[in-house]
Amino acid sequence: MNGPPAPMPRAESVRALPAPPRPANTVLGLSQAEATRRLAGHGRNEIQREKTRSPWVVLLGQFRSPMIALLLGACGVSALLGESADAIAIGAIVVLNALIGFLQEYKAEQALLALRSMTAPRARVMRDGYAVQLPSAEVVPGDVVLLEAGDVVAADARLLEAHALATNEAALTGESVPVDKAARAVAADAPLAQRSDTVFLGTAVTRGTGLAEVTATGMHTELGKIAHLLASTSDTETPLEQRLAKVTRTLLLACLAIVVLVAALGLWRGHGALTVLLSSISLAVAAVPEGLPAVVTIALALGVRRMAARHALVRRLQAVETLGSTTVVCTDKTGTLTTGTMEVREVWGDNSHAILFAAAACCDASLGPDGKEGTGDPTELALLRAALTRGIHREELERDRPRVAVRPFDSETKRMSILRADGALYVKGALEVLMPRCRTATLSASRAAHELASRGLRVLAVARGEGPEEENLELLGLVGMADPPRPEAVAAVAAARAAGVRTVMITGDSAETAQAIGRELGILQPGEDPAERIHARATAADKLRIVRSWKERGEVVAMTGDGVNDAPALREAHIGIAMGRTGTEVTREAADLVLTDDNFATIVTAIREGRAIYENIRKTLVYLLVGNVGELLLMLAASLVGLPLPLVPLQLLWINLVTDSLPALALVMDPARSELLSRPPRKPDEPMLGRAQWRYILMVGALEALLVLGVFIWADPAGNLDRARALAFSTLVFAELLRAFAARSTTRLYWEVGPLTNRLLLGIVVFSVVLQGVLYLLPPARELFGLGAMRPWELGLAFALGFIPVTVLEVSKQVRRWR
Repeated sequence: MNGPPAPMPRAESVRALPAPPRPANTVLGLSQAEATRRLAGHGRNEIQREKTRSPWVVLLGQFRSPMIALLLGACGVSALLGESADAIAIGAIVVLNALIGFLQEYKAEQALLALRSMTAPRARVMRDGYAVQLPSAEVVPGDVVLLEAGDVVAADARLLEAHALATNEAALTGESVPVDKAARAVAADAPLAQRSDTVFLGTAVTRGTGLAEVTATGMHTELGKIAHLLASTSDTETPLEQRLAKVTRTLLLACLAIVVLVAALGLWRGHGALTVLLSSISLAVAAVPEGLPAVVTIALALGVRRMAARHALVRRLQAVETLGSTTVVCTDKTGTLTTGTMEVREVWGDNSHAILFAAAACCDASLGPDGKEGTGDPTELALLRAALTRGIHREELERDRPRVAVRPFDSETKRMSILRADGALYVKGALEVLMPRCRTATLSASRAAHELASRGLRVLAVARGEGPEEENLELLGLVGMADPPRPEAVAAVAAARAAGVRTVMITGDSAETAQAIGRELGILQPGEDPAERIHARATAADKLRIVRSWKERGEVVAMTGDGVNDAPALREAHIGIAMGRTGTEVTREAADLVLTDDNFATIVTAIREGRAIYENIRKTLVYLLVGNVGELLLMLAASLVGLPLPLVPLQLLWINLVTDSLPALALVMDPARSELLSRPPRKPDEPMLGRAQWRYILMVGALEALLVLGVFIWADPAGNLDRARALAFSTLVFAELLRAFAARSTTRLYWEVGPLTNRLLLGIVVFSVVLQGVLYLLPPARELFGLGAMRPWELGLAFALGFIPVTVLEVSKQVRRWR
């Protein structure tokens, strides 16, 4: 390379226009003809990104559930048998469920598109000896690119020249501070974060200038390799989907068994084949909790709405509940657990004011009007913020003591100096570089630097001298800096630990820095193995391996990240969580959940929300199945003893609508219990309905069946079948409606849960009881449902008998306490 190096741009000056063309005898670069040939051979310099899902794909995805398939089958059979009312009702539930899911997921897709505000970057390259600007997609291997502060690197390239050059590689490596670059070659097999002679596609130049020769473009870059890893991962079925699939399989087997049993009993008694088929199919349809898919979708949609209010955008409904099942959270450090900005944590020396004054006098960065944001190197911005707290303003320094000469920071000299008009020379840099040039260097400074570094702080030495030469300096002191933990992250990590959720920190920082932050956050406690909780210098492949390792151990894994190197691990985890503010487009595409505030505390809030949703879904499912089992046992018992069926198909449909679907919607909206985060997470292999739940379903279902069968027999079906059915029908409706109050908790009494904490349930039960009474007042309704005339006292008797199941359940709760 010939010619003088490009001058370093001043951070406080207005950014210059693109550099003029260089003389042809400096750097020729490729010819346009050769560049065109290489573009045809290597392809465009683009990363292959996932296509967004079309609305039709989102809509069809709502019908993949086994429960939906079961309902569609029941709908089809009902239609073939002429049960049009059943078919229409079941079909309406399926369509409603699909529309709710579609609208929520499509809305999330559109919100995600709104986050993609990145424009196609352009690059300056040398062509035929002149600097030209062109779309980065047209950059080819062999091109020489020109770099300056503020540029986004257009391809992987080996440095030919570097003048105080540094790049921000956080999105690629996880490093929290800019990486100094130099044209000095390093080993080809060096870790990605240590390749100081190379700049990478997608990273940003934070300071300095340089020239680099492109070595890889598109999918052959380091970013492209991560894209290949992303393609090797697959979407993971959520625990909720797995558990509901198991419940559906159980219901399918139960339906088949019911059809076979009822058909066999009917044929054995000599009933006609068509009558037998109609009866068995009616029972099978009654066994299916038609409202469950809608209940699950609405529960998740409500969770989505609550999460949106808490700074989380949900891309997939099931992701809300998955967080409630999470046992391990693998989280990025920078910007998630920490603030994402450097901060002066400690100042070592006799005069901290003098140290910060000298540090501010040796800066090129500029703070904004608010004293927080600014432009320039993050380290210098941290120094200026610390100086501002002591009343030291950089603007006053520049006005009262203007700079005379500047030696910019360089990765080889590891120091920077500024000579001011008053003759003072201010120097900052690595202690090992400044100490030989200081007349006051002491052994205690070395010990202090080592102690600060052991706590994960980045140590900067500050010195002052007289005249332009960097000799005979006075070492003023040391400044220890770090990206500090978010204040709320410490409490969030503690809350996650109390909830039995492991927090695992994965970062591109050094092990020393990572462990120091881990201890400060409470992730790493005394006696714990750092290798289990902290992973430093992690590449994209390392993160993917860590997530897979936890999954192989049977854990439910959530993974957070903001960089492109996080995307494969986010896709592989049970739930991927991307950062909305600092996250890259590729990361957000791979995620199930996007945090709009980039805050770890939001994840813990989501875990509580997910646990509440799961608990509500499970108790609602138990409530639904108790009613279905009660109806089945009632119909089977009547068949076994040779009685007429106590309920006709349309009555079964009415029961499922009034006593199942409506109360279920209210139950699933129950507020979260305060103690949800004080107990360990569910075991990953725990079924949604375990032995205790199935035992409860069978016992309470049997209780309701015996009660209604007794009422049916007492009403004398042989003498007046319509009247007996009417009394049995009303008793069952009232029993299931009132049982909803006991379903809110299996341990606490209804009055302890709080009647007014779920006003919707109270209103639905009252409304449904009144509606049931209205059926007997309207002759068309009585005729439609096949109801015989009932006297007021009989309706009152049915209502009173309906209190028996809920009373038994509430008394049993109190009895268990006495034991």
